[in-house]
Amino acid sequence: MAESTAKQPARRGRIFPERTLPPEELARRKAEDELFYRRCRAIFERVRPDLIKEHYGWYIAVEPDSGDYFIDEDIEIASQKARTKHPNAVHCMFCLNETGATGTI
Repeated sequence: MAESTAKQPARRGRIFPERTLPPEELARRKAEDELFYRRCRAIFERVRPDLIKEHYGWYIAVEPDSGDYFIDEDIEIASQKARTKHPNAVHCMFCLNETGATGTI
């Protein structure tokens, strides 16, 4: 009869604990993301009333540093237009509707 081996305890924790971010860094990143979103949302709110009449349901990619925005019926093409003009910049995507939400829940 074979001897049974002791069961190893389950390991818990992160795979790479040295890559854990401190709470201050997480808070800083969250604040930067919120500031970026507010800047993009301000541009979206400014142009939405004019664009929503003719392009309802289309997508708009906003680049806040230059104030440029790119619209298209297809979300991928709008994003591609933004990346073509500003290849190293991050853009924010909205839908031209009442809320600006791009997805469904």
